[in-house]
Amino acid sequence: MMTTPVSTDQLYAALLARDPAYDGFWVVGVRTTGIFCRLTCPARKPKRENTVFFDTIAAAQAAGFRPCLRCRPLEACACPGGTPVRPWLADLRRRVEAEPDRRWGEDDLRALGLDPSTVRRAFRQTFGTTFTRFARSLRLGAAVATLKDGAAVIEAQLDAGYESASGFREAITRLLGTAPARLRDQHTLLARWIDTPIGAMLAIGDQYGLHLLEFFDRTALPTEITRLQTRYGPIPFGTCPVLEAVDAEMTAWFRDARSAFTVPVVQRGTAFEQAVWAELRQIPPGEVRTYGGLAQRIGRPQAVRAVGRANGANQVAVIVPCHRVIGANGALTGYGGKLWRKQWLLEHERRSAHRAEALPSG
Repeated sequence: MMTTPVSTDQLYAALLARDPAYDGFWVVGVRTTGIFCRLTCPARKPKRENTVFFDTIAAAQAAGFRPCLRCRPLEACACPGGTPVRPWLADLRRRVEAEPDRRWGEDDLRALGLDPSTVRRAFRQTFGTTFTRFARSLRLGAAVATLKDGAAVIEAQLDAGYESASGFREAITRLLGTAPARLRDQHTLLARWIDTPIGAMLAIGDQYGLHLLEFFDRTALPTEITRLQTRYGPIPFGTCPVLEAVDAEMTAWFRDARSAFTVPVVQRGTAFEQAVWAELRQIPPGEVRTYGGLAQRIGRPQAVRAVGRANGANQVAVIVPCHRVIGANGALTGYGGKLWRKQWLLEHERRSAHRAEALPSG
């Protein structure tokens, strides 16, 4: 675990394995070329004797190393699987979210210097949906929010960019299973993508709170979404005060893990699961608990396996910090968001706590 000192042997092994858990925490300088890289750099690996490791980019630059042009260590640290972020993709998604009523076509993409086929592949790979479907869902999600604010159907229709009333009704009915006029009294969840240094996260919420927050490549994510859809109906992309608060608080937390979360969490589960999730939120950043220790704290010392299952059933990652639970032997055990992310999150928290301890008192 990176919560203990890391040896150069460990770092070199991580370099050979392109382990994304170290992205953002360590870089490697290559003496023969004078450049420094992420440990996940796809370039050919240097010999052990030609490497030197730095725990900050500033240290690598101060030692005279230049940033690699292939893995771009000066950009945001990591993306799903540890590969470099594609800034154009994140920028495109933000453009669409900023203009939810716009009908995006291939000509719009070309005007931005983007190839439509590349956009389709990258969007599906990164966000699990097509660009067209995402843009349409966002447009209709904005219409749903307009209707719930008391606007007339014609106003929501025009705001969503639909010239045809029949086309708008058909699109809303196909997406949400009900006519636009009936949406004012219907409880609808909204979805929003949130960028993080270790990959995109999907947030789903409503006016009551956050129902789901998961990394996009979590294996159980489709099942979790289906469960919410069964209870609440289709979930369009859109935004609401809760989702905006989640985005802001997650951004602050990834800067400093001591940042508090205040957004309400709405997560259905048994009384036992609720007790486990509540106890998870009592674990301070920078600390860990074992499954057995967690079972002791909720008064069920024999229910270690059940605690593990409840931990795995949590679908609000980071805010309900199931990553802070480890095995009795100190090993990082299963984590739905991938073990490398669990290691990354724990190291991020450890470093935030260490920075706080290093600050002068008074």
